[in-house]
Amino acid sequence: MTIDLLAAPAGEPWREPAAYWPSLTAATADRSAPVAVLGLEALRYNALDMIARAGGMPIRVASKSLRVREALDALLALPGYRGILAFTLAEALWLADTHDDVVVGYPTADRAALAALVASEAASARVTLMVDGPAQLDLVDAVASPATRPEVRVAIDADASWRSRALGHIGVRRSPLHDADDVARFARHIAARPGFRLTGLMMYEAQIAGQPDAEGPSDPVIRWMQRSSGDELRERRQAIVAAVTRIAPLEFVNGGGTGSLEYTSSDAAVTELTAGSGLFAGHLFSRYRAFDPAPAASFALDVVRRPTDDIATLLGGGWVASGPPVASRQPAPVWPEGLRTLGREGTGEVQTPVQGPAARTLRVGDRVWFRHAKSGELSERVERFAIVAAGAVVGEAATYRGEGKAFL
Repeated sequence: MTIDLLAAPAGEPWREPAAYWPSLTAATADRSAPVAVLGLEALRYNALDMIARAGGMPIRVASKSLRVREALDALLALPGYRGILAFTLAEALWLADTHDDVVVGYPTADRAALAALVASEAASARVTLMVDGPAQLDLVDAVASPATRPEVRVAIDADASWRSRALGHIGVRRSPLHDADDVARFARHIAARPGFRLTGLMMYEAQIAGQPDAEGPSDPVIRWMQRSSGDELRERRQAIVAAVTRIAPLEFVNGGGTGSLEYTSSDAAVTELTAGSGLFAGHLFSRYRAFDPAPAASFALDVVRRPTDDIATLLGGGWVASGPPVASRQPAPVWPEGLRTLGREGTGEVQTPVQGPAARTLRVGDRVWFRHAKSGELSERVERFAIVAAGAVVGEAATYRGEGKAFL
């Protein structure tokens, strides 16, 4: 279906859980579990809230967090969203058939996809590769020499982590390029090589964007870390951008994520943001102080047996998010209220036991609603979302899996 978010209902039905979750059960009663739902009111709310949080800076949509083309198209139709950050080159080529600004967020060693990229003038003009070292450029040249292919657009991924004297490395392990001299040296290398055009720069501050700050006793320390890291990064990013723009004009300087829109948009060196996870809003994003996203995506599993009076066992559910293998990366039961997974089992590939007072009332065939943890893991497990508005199913949207695609 074609999703029109501006025409979607503007209510906030999820604010009344006792009515909202049973309404989803009723709306999807004729569908076999597991059933995944995308609530239009909630998706609209999240999309518009993120535009407001971005303060007028355009948001590039992180496709990894959605993996639903109809949702990508709907978001990019809104003023405030511009371009896609893809997670693989094969995915980027697929999306570039219908979108003209696709940046690959991670370096690639996919020779078949590189061959497809350089075989197409149109794809080469629409897709930007991410690089952080000469070896990645060498791989492109090994697939097709500069004299035999179109110019390849590239962007530099620079490290946004914090190298704290007291705490060591804070952030994710991405690029080896950390300071302005590192990045400028590589930018000059790109500029000197035929067949490449440096068009952009990306710095993803995961320690700010991806770290919840409303979880418990450690929150003051997390907030101190984020302030300190943010101050250091603002100064360093400005120096990096100044150094690179003396070598090549940049079409974009990308930064941020769902959890750092306010911070990153205030950095004068940045020209665009990236966000995605806060649109479908897994439960990890309910643990930030600055924003409160709506549960746009959710899924239900069936009760299939009762091993004890206070335990109900569901079929399936082990759809774990990326990151360390801890409880916060697992789906969380949200309805009926008061359910919890078992410490020794968690959410399982074929079964998920849940326990709590509400489990005593569950019968075989009843449904339990979950929120996924983080980003695209739900879309990898289902073929389609039921689109729900005003308590009724109004259509369906295929996931990548439903379209026969599995990129990573």
